Amino acid sequence: MNNTESYLYPKYSIIVPSYNRQDEIAELLQSFIYLDFDSRRVELIIADDGSKDNTKQIVESFRNQLPFPLHFYTQPNQGPGAARNMGMEKASGDFFIFIDSDCTVPPDWLTHIDRQLSQQRAEAFGGRDSFRADFPDLLKAINYSMTSFITTGGLRGRKGKKLATFYPRSFNMGLSRALYQKVGGFGSLRHGQDIEYSHRLLKSGARVIYIDEAIVYHKRRTHLKKFFRQVFNWGVARINLYRIDPDMLEPLHAAPALATLGLIAFAVGSIFFTGLWVIFRWLLAVAVFILILSGLHAVLKYRSARMLYLVPMVMPTQIIGYGLGFLTAFFYRIILGQPEFTGFKKKYYH
Repeated sequence: MNNTESYLYPKYSIIVPSYNRQDEIAELLQSFIYLDFDSRRVELIIADDGSKDNTKQIVESFRNQLPFPLHFYTQPNQGPGAARNMGMEKASGDFFIFIDSDCTVPPDWLTHIDRQLSQQRAEAFGGRDSFRADFPDLLKAINYSMTSFITTGGLRGRKGKKLATFYPRSFNMGLSRALYQKVGGFGSLRHGQDIEYSHRLLKSGARVIYIDEAIVYHKRRTHLKKFFRQVFNWGVARINLYRIDPDMLEPLHAAPALATLGLIAFAVGSIFFTGLWVIFRWLLAVAVFILILSGLHAVLKYRSARMLYLVPMVMPTQIIGYGLGFLTAFFYRIILGQPEFTGFKKKYYH
């Protein structure tokens, strides 16, 4: 394939990092059976990071079910960034696409990516995540919170509504082989390494686009405790990113931390000052009103009455969890001047 053909008709290497995710991998591979795209232009790589479960056997069971090559590579456990790097080293494609193991794809996912990359002559892209109708209600509530404009919808790439720099995320992003050869692979950050990588892509001057139609269905965390740990780690990651390059911290990124700090300050201060208690009650009333409205909106969106109480639980969990992670890392790294802080580690991979 010559240079012109590789640009207009690139071969795609889809890379999935995995660590002890056999159930997720099975569901992901099942969705790829129905991918509606030229099979001659696709390969799927499971970049295993030292799994101890049956991931390899699951992958082998799908090898003859997919219309395109399926490869399995493994290495000693080093983290998702290193697994993605291994995948790029093994890939034969002209363009690398990353998707997380807790996602599935609709049949037209790659068609949208291919069309927009060609039309906009882009070197990298980021897509969005959404939900499937069969997701449990808690996962739908988490999806609502993660994509709501009130929380992080303005950061994650909604068309025409971005409030800060859009960074492609590793659950649905990609770059050309040529750009990879220019900027290198993922860094060693435990959390937030996809944002740091996207930041390098943007700083390289490459044309990086957002593809709204390229949707993956993202399961994320299955209960509130895991979700809290995940968003806590994101708050920690933002400070670690700031220490690498201050440009990766924008004022809006600090908003959840300021809200959390204000909540703590008002709660403690109102014990001693009556005037603060009056203000605190009004602020709580406004917050509750917003949460109820969000819950009602989610009821209409997902056709489930359970959203009325699930969304008001999930949204504060996201904001406060992120805020506490941000504040903890700020104190540890900025105030005390300590090295990288990693947050929660146990059973955490993405």
